Amino acid sequence: MELPPLLATFLAMVLAAVILRTLKPTSSRRVYNLPPGPRPWPVIGNFNLIGALPHRSIHELSKKYGELVHLRFGSYSVVVGSSVDMARLFLKTHDLLFLDRPRTAAGKHTTYNYADITWSPYGAYWRHARRICATQLFSPGRIASFEHVRADEVRSLVRGLFAAASGGAAAVPVRLNRDHLSTLSMNVITRMVLGKRLFDGGEGAAAAEGPVSSLGEFKWMMDELMFLNGVLNVGDWIPWLDCLDLQGYVGRMKRIGKRFSAFIDHVLDEHAGRRRREGGGFVARDMVDVLMELADDPASEIRIGRVGVKAFTQDLIVGGTESTATTVEWAISELLRKPSVFAAAAEELDRVVGRGRWVTEKDIAHLPYLDAIIKETMRVHPIVPLLTPRVTREDATVAGYDIPKGTLVLINMWTIGRDPALWDAPEEFSPERFVGRKIDVKGQDFELLPFGSGRRMCPGYNLGLRELQLSLANLLHGFTWSLPEGMAKEDLSMDEVFGLSTTRKVPLEVVVKPRLAPELYA
Repeated sequence: MELPPLLATFLAMVLAAVILRTLKPTSSRRVYNLPPGPRPWPVIGNFNLIGALPHRSIHELSKKYGELVHLRFGSYSVVVGSSVDMARLFLKTHDLLFLDRPRTAAGKHTTYNYADITWSPYGAYWRHARRICATQLFSPGRIASFEHVRADEVRSLVRGLFAAASGGAAAVPVRLNRDHLSTLSMNVITRMVLGKRLFDGGEGAAAAEGPVSSLGEFKWMMDELMFLNGVLNVGDWIPWLDCLDLQGYVGRMKRIGKRFSAFIDHVLDEHAGRRRREGGGFVARDMVDVLMELADDPASEIRIGRVGVKAFTQDLIVGGTESTATTVEWAISELLRKPSVFAAAAEELDRVVGRGRWVTEKDIAHLPYLDAIIKETMRVHPIVPLLTPRVTREDATVAGYDIPKGTLVLINMWTIGRDPALWDAPEEFSPERFVGRKIDVKGQDFELLPFGSGRRMCPGYNLGLRELQLSLANLLHGFTWSLPEGMAKEDLSMDEVFGLSTTRKVPLEVVVKPRLAPELYA
């Protein structure tokens, strides 16, 4: 039987690669003492062992091979750390050796050729971007100055839920899903970054102008971007297959990259127009204004340019929206399966805040059980279960093993969060484990690293944490929560979808009812 031309070509290339690998002399190769791991297959390496949820597949491998595992992804060497000790070694002790990022198709096509904060390679540009984040975008003063925005948008959400739940004369249950949560996060971040809400109204709300036609379209764009930045694209690991785009991911990356580029070009043109109109009286009002001023600063040794402004703006909008909405959704999912946790949280809120007002950011420090719920959610459902990959800048030795230059390094926080040596009954959702325990989420306690650690830690973690705390506190304070009629808590799906952030596979639907006086929702 004659093979199709494409399949025949592919098989011939695989056979040639195997023969060349076999015939290549090995006398000049350095012999490395690599960490233990499964024997790789020719060409594909260990891809046959990685399923749709890579953090879970690698978790199973770590149970067999230990806290440091060596894998092959196609042509590349990969090392995975799956313990607190390994996380500390890679992210703190040897942080300088592991600061680089891999060159992936997603970084090339969706972040303006690695011009953003997340995927930019280690060097002067990245160091300059990090300084901008620390001193301009996420300084304590800048974050505090937008406190009223976060409060406004949380109040807008609870008013909308109350209006839907009231249903006129009689109280009527309303269903909450991730769309409500992502809209809240998006409104907060776009007001801070762009100076305005992008959309007002429901899912079909149209934009006043610009290349994005509706809220639903924009949410799809963000979901697509997050998914494509987390996929295992075969062409990244087997370079000579890159041109074939066997999974179709690269084509999707190019398309979504162009759509975001057109959207952000429109945003920058709007801001540039206002600067021209205001002339010498111009005052920066949002983060895009700040970035555009920095891009034009003649005194700066590193110019980020228009491309850098576009990349940073995209990072801020997408990252600031997805992480908060995802964590709140997982937290509510767990509370629905364990009503006693909601009851304890409600008791704390009533005692500290009372039923006569809403929760403010100043109250958060006095709500330790709420803090414990958030930490426990991040332990069980880490935002990024495999921390954003790093690349070894030069040959290194870690825990007695050789890590060759160019090796991809992953830290599996999903495994660390389930380590029975660290956590009693690790599969159980139990916020009480954090009450009175001094474990923070700011990169110093390696048992819990939702935002990473070291120099590559998420620069906007403090902003994201404030929004997360305020939104979850007020949702728990303002409403009671239950599953739809006829649905048992055992039936609630907790399946995941892997991406740059790991979201629920089945969108959450939950019934909410107001628990405070009606006048507070006005």
